[in-house]
Amino acid sequence: MSDTFTDDQVLEQAAAWLAGGHKVALATVIETWGSAPRPVGSQLVIRDDTAFTGSVSGGCIEGDVITRALDLMEGDAPEILEYGVSDAMAWEVGLACGGRIRVLIEPVKGV
Repeated sequence: MSDTFTDDQVLEQAAAWLAGGHKVALATVIETWGSAPRPVGSQLVIRDDTAFTGSVSGGCIEGDVITRALDLMEGDAPEILEYGVSDAMAWEVGLACGGRIRVLIEPVKGV
């Protein structure tokens, strides 16, 4: 479910999953530097059963972002993740593009 979607479609998918009774988290690129795989504002929505839509990195860090999102779905606190080429974790999860990105992950609650 990782096809390229517009931001509106990502948010619509989040709303549909919430309406279906799922827990949902939203990841948003909030800062980039250098050669980043996706621009600021790119989004990825994650469902509690690991389904996802959208992209924050073109695939190179999505696995780590999804894992972290699943962990925080139980709480209310957002988290900011940072990946960069000088960071050992970046190489481990595949961000070797020479840049840096910061991603905000937040649980999405129904209204």
